[in-house]
Amino acid sequence: MKTAITELFGIEHPIIQGGMHFVGFAELAAAVSNAGGLGIITGLTQKTPELLAKEIARCHDMTDKPFGVNLTFLPTFSAPPYPEYIAAIVEGGIKAVETAGRSPEQYMPALKAAGIKVIHKCTSVRHSLKAERIGCDAVSVDGFECGGHPGEDDIPNMILLPRAAEELKIPFVASGGMADGRSLVAALSLGAAGMNMGTRFIATKEAPVHQNVKNALVAATELDTRLIMRALRNTERVLKNANVDRLLEIEHAKGDKLTIDDIHDQVAGVYPKVMLDGQMDAGAWSCGMVAGLIHDIPSCKELVDRIMSEAEQIIRSRLMGFLDGTGATRKVA
Repeated sequence: MKTAITELFGIEHPIIQGGMHFVGFAELAAAVSNAGGLGIITGLTQKTPELLAKEIARCHDMTDKPFGVNLTFLPTFSAPPYPEYIAAIVEGGIKAVETAGRSPEQYMPALKAAGIKVIHKCTSVRHSLKAERIGCDAVSVDGFECGGHPGEDDIPNMILLPRAAEELKIPFVASGGMADGRSLVAALSLGAAGMNMGTRFIATKEAPVHQNVKNALVAATELDTRLIMRALRNTERVLKNANVDRLLEIEHAKGDKLTIDDIHDQVAGVYPKVMLDGQMDAGAWSCGMVAGLIHDIPSCKELVDRIMSEAEQIIRSRLMGFLDGTGATRKVA
């Protein structure tokens, strides 16, 4: 399948593995890229630029296909050394960077000078248009369904994607609720040129996370995520667990007087405990509503091949069948 996204990043299938904290290591990125998608190493999971350089080198040892690096720009007083991280990306021969968080505008000259294609994660049309204006090559449009930070507008992808298609000139991928061939076909029909999957790629054989995490995703339903930190206007969608329940109790009690210090124990240092040690009640960790569509733990290649096969079947058989009068009798699971 050829789309503007496959052409932009030089990949076989229009499927991107989004950056995920303590998930996006070389093993997963390489497996996704080897399967024909675009694998992404999560830059800031590596605590120093030197460690990121080593992780990039590890990934090069595992694949000769294109892969990228996620760089999240955080609103902190002690910002990570972003120029040094970018230097590691450039020196590592990376040609695709997924940016997230705050605007990457001040770092765009360095990225573009190195010939890097930038795809920025956005949760609104207005932010997508800003990304286009500052020179991003593509946008990952995150609907309200997504795991992690869905923004504060609460617009689901059935509305957000066609609105993005109406306004953007650069290509975009759909993110949030993406899991299978149905997701891909829906995204394409709404104007996207591919899809970005985060949560779904955690439940794969190559994802370097504890088996408890993968099992939790298979067991979860679409009803098992919660929105936290709404009062702080830093909304995050996470998987429900005992510490998330405690966090929500604190939020309810504090109301609009809530501060980040009030929920420190539920959000600080959680990811290593969950992803590496399998402590499923350790605290809040990002998870999309798409958990309700995760029923197995395939390899990345099995997953990507299945998605593409399902998508082709839907397009060629079911959708074309509606035009020739046979589609009403055909069902795609």
